Amino acid sequence: MNHRFTRAIVRPPAPTFADGCSTADLGAPDVALALQQHQAYCDALERAGCELTVLPALHAYPDSTFVEDAALILSGRGAILTRPGAQSRAGEVAAIRATITEFFPDVAEIVAPGTLDAGDVCEAATHVFIGLSRRTNEEGARQLAAWLANHGYTSSTVDVRDIPEILHLKSGMCCLGGNRLTAISALADHPAFADYEVISVDEEEAYAANCLQVNDVVLVPAGFPKIAAKLRNKGYTLEVIAMSEYRKMDGALTCLSLRF
Repeated sequence: MNHRFTRAIVRPPAPTFADGCSTADLGAPDVALALQQHQAYCDALERAGCELTVLPALHAYPDSTFVEDAALILSGRGAILTRPGAQSRAGEVAAIRATITEFFPDVAEIVAPGTLDAGDVCEAATHVFIGLSRRTNEEGARQLAAWLANHGYTSSTVDVRDIPEILHLKSGMCCLGGNRLTAISALADHPAFADYEVISVDEEEAYAANCLQVNDVVLVPAGFPKIAAKLRNKGYTLEVIAMSEYRKMDGALTCLSLRF
């Protein structure tokens, strides 16, 4: 992994967290437990070498703890504000704008009719995979691809709209740096990933396809021993993070921070 993260932006869940968007059928989250899990996540980021910017909880936006969807930061090179596909999340972009521009004054922005959740964006060195999903449309992907090209990145789209078990592209895959990806079975053989080493995630552990490399550590969700063993066998140092309450709300490890 070439780029080292030194900062991360996070936002704890609000008391209204359980009112957020979710396609999962796992029951309502325990907000108190979600707060504990968020603190453990933040502690792990700090141990990995990140100085945190902790934003205040937003009662009006139950999904706002998933800060990654409202903005995209590419390895410290630049930032773009998104336009979330769920109308209830539109205000999250305005709420994070000042923080993003503090670090990236020339921030760009996805505009209508484009929609883009950054949970659909997976950076793999100088190439970026853009998911077409229930939240990211073709126009949003086109605008992002043009912005990426201006920053020296290539990109390609991966249509996940026919994969009902995932909301975003990164619900089913992630990049572990270099040429290595994790992916659920429905994505493992996708032509877009033909030039990559893909670590396939067993169907019963599909949630754990979303793991997060932060410098010398890979964060993985608790409760998925098979993928943890595969990653350890590849030489990764793991930190296991409880994510049960975020899973109930379609959230995962990458969603909870913006790293740069």
